[in-house]
Amino acid sequence: MFRLLASPANWCGLGLASAVLLLKAAGLLGGLGLGVAALGYAAGFVIGGLWLGFPSTQEPAWEALQFSDEGDAREAMERALHGVRQLTEHNPERRIPPALQARVLALCVALDGLLQQWERSKGSLSLQDSFHARHIAISYLPEALNTYLSIPAAFASGKILDNGKTAQATFADTLAELETKVGQLGEDLAAQDAHAFLVHSKFLSQKFGPQGLDAPALNIAAEERKP
Repeated sequence: MFRLLASPANWCGLGLASAVLLLKAAGLLGGLGLGVAALGYAAGFVIGGLWLGFPSTQEPAWEALQFSDEGDAREAMERALHGVRQLTEHNPERRIPPALQARVLALCVALDGLLQQWERSKGSLSLQDSFHARHIAISYLPEALNTYLSIPAAFASGKILDNGKTAQATFADTLAELETKVGQLGEDLAAQDAHAFLVHSKFLSQKFGPQGLDAPALNIAAEERKP
């Protein structure tokens, strides 16, 4: 409904209908009824639609970028990342500057890498970090992109918001925060895996290293020296 009301075709129709009503009020249309105004609106709507484009019956791509955290977490994260990538590559009306577009796509790659690392890791994330990892992919990033794309490009790049920055700069800051968090989660898992690797290496060194391998021989020699 909003797209219909805000469309150029609707404004052209209203403008022509208003002109007809003004002529009617001025007595220039004689006995013609108000139906002429309806015909004027229809004519203006068609002319405006042919000239400037009819309102779309489909919702903008970014309005469909909504995902739920139901079912398998891996599948939900993959669906969300796929949707974000598709929308970012499509870049409706070129609203995403190339630099930010590259960062969004790079963040999707990083999240996909984190997901794979998480699955094969011997470590684990805290309950809070697990929540953040899922929701960065499923809601935080999609919603940030969704709300940013709802802002006209000229406004996003030129209008200063209440935080003293443009929407474009604010979106860049949001991406930086998400990038930092994804990096921290990856570092946490990597540190846990490195610790597990070190513990296992020490175990093998103690069991099969020089001291570990010499121990049985020393025990045998000691037994042989006994009277």
